[in-house]
Amino acid sequence: MKYRLLAAAAALAFAAPAVAQDTAPPKPFTVNGSIGLVSEYRFRGVSQSDKDPAVQGGVTVTHESGLYGGFWGSNLAGWGTFGGSNMELDLIAGFKAPVAEGATVDVGVTYYMYPGGFNNTDFFEPYVKLSGTAGPVNLLAGVAYAPKQQALGAWSSTGAIAADPVNGPYDDPNDKNDNLYLWGDVSTAIPDTGLTLKGHIGYSNGNKGLGPFATSVAPTGEYFDWLVGADYTLGPVTLGVAYVDTDITKRDAAYLQPSFSKGQDGVGSIADSAVLFSITAAF
Repeated sequence: MKYRLLAAAAALAFAAPAVAQDTAPPKPFTVNGSIGLVSEYRFRGVSQSDKDPAVQGGVTVTHESGLYGGFWGSNLAGWGTFGGSNMELDLIAGFKAPVAEGATVDVGVTYYMYPGGFNNTDFFEPYVKLSGTAGPVNLLAGVAYAPKQQALGAWSSTGAIAADPVNGPYDDPNDKNDNLYLWGDVSTAIPDTGLTLKGHIGYSNGNKGLGPFATSVAPTGEYFDWLVGADYTLGPVTLGVAYVDTDITKRDAAYLQPSFSKGQDGVGSIADSAVLFSITAAF
């Protein structure tokens, strides 16, 4: 099939040279980006913006070989500040290639940075993703494993110690831990509507405690998060709505308080259910 397509293209080039000259050859590099506004920034089910809106955006550069690199950023608040400038900046690099008909593997690493904070809040996380289709349904399975690092350690065994001005904030400073995240995504487009339905489930396993600046990538040590929602595309603009939740109960998270609450007032949880809204523009 490939050779027939090439032959047909060559024949068209000779038959209509003016058209061929106007058609630029594929570029070795492609650049894609987006910027958007979300009603709340949730990372693996846990609010990183203190349940407030966030502005997010990123750019990815992809080479025709499958190599890619890019960055993504968001403002933070409350639990997610990490002692810095209330910003998360992710640097991403990887390689993506087909492994079978309709299946693609993506291997890479994400470096999570919190500009203005201390180095012990930054960490890197390699990942592997396998994506494919089953009829009209898009499927993705992923695993991300971050090896032992200070940012993932349990520096404070409880929220009370982290908030103690005399004996706190740490009872095990410089502790290191690792973190495992498994997830699956599913989506399907409704023909001729611009509407896409989507779902997600994830599993975290990491430290049971609080790291530097009383935060944690895996609150309670082990938990599930999930999401169901829909996106509606209008040209380069996508409108989204999603319901997000975790299995972290108030009892599970009690030892994390007051950190694990809006405004860090010790009331409620930043991992309870929520309906999120988003508007994103691609470029």
